[in-house]
Amino acid sequence: EIICEHLDQDTCAYAVASTGKRCVLEKHVKRSGEEEYTCRTSEIEADKINNWIETDQCVKSCGLDRKSFGISSDSLLESRFTEMLCSPQCYNGCPNVIDLYFNLAAGEGIFLPKLCEAQKGNIRRGMSEIWSSGMVAPGPVGGVKFWGVAPAMAPY
Repeated sequence: EIICEHLDQDTCAYAVASTGKRCVLEKHVKRSGEEEYTCRTSEIEADKINNWIETDQCVKSCGLDRKSFGISSDSLLESRFTEMLCSPQCYNGCPNVIDLYFNLAAGEGIFLPKLCEAQKGNIRRGMSEIWSSGMVAPGPVGGVKFWGVAPAMAPY
């Protein structure tokens, strides 16, 4: 049984608790300046995935970082990241990661399979084609960010 609050900083990011809710890594800075990492349960539910710690292979194949403190849809505009996310190793072998980014892209009105198809060409041209095709609904003006829960207050 996976409980986010019991995970360390090397397994927290991209993990899914037994409840199906995603885990999120948080950084707290103590008054001494020392950094402390904690893992918390977010309110974001994974689709049909639970009790999951992402493999190091998927983290590497998908171009992810275990020390990430939230993800942004802005990363979908970075051609190197999208190339790794859309690679067969990631797209076909890492369903948890693809579920997360599929939903993040959808929040921007982007259909991830179409983005991956467009990625084979120039990413910016591909994004332009996706937006101008009328096949997506307009998303929020700024990037969508997933932060999970708010950071804790510093100890007194």
